[in-house]
Amino acid sequence: MQRTLREAGPGLLVPLAWLVVGAAHRGVVSERSVFIAHLVMVGFIAFFLTTGWREMDDRVLRGWRAIIVVGLVITALGAAGFVVESLATPLWTISLGGWMLLPAIGLTYTGLLLPEATKIYIGSATVTVVGASGYLMAAAGGIELLGLAGIAAVGLGQTIGILDAVARY
Repeated sequence: MQRTLREAGPGLLVPLAWLVVGAAHRGVVSERSVFIAHLVMVGFIAFFLTTGWREMDDRVLRGWRAIIVVGLVITALGAAGFVVESLATPLWTISLGGWMLLPAIGLTYTGLLLPEATKIYIGSATVTVVGASGYLMAAAGGIELLGLAGIAAVGLGQTIGILDAVARY
């Protein structure tokens, strides 16, 4: 069961996480729920790293292992933003921006290492970066619909990549 959870869990959790981000952006999910989600993600990521560290030693997964380690830190920083109010905005920005862009780096890395899947991974990285850019433009210009579209694009790009990875490995 542990192996199944490690292998298939991200394929479910990645799109679910972005659905929660979109719902939080719209005010449908409470701040407390987002805090709890951060704590759950910290636990899940730590579990994933602890139980899968040795198995993530091939050329593609080694890169993802590094991204997940950094992701654990930025997720913990996001959780800390709920506790340290004076640092909330910068910590949440680091966490959200990090999770928008870190996977794009991993998807690009994977696309460069797997010629048979280059189009899928480079394409999903591109969709992710376009979504992150849209979200940042929306935040700068106060255009809520563009922000939501950016979140949706990030979620779509990352979901395409993780679903391919779950099916491939």
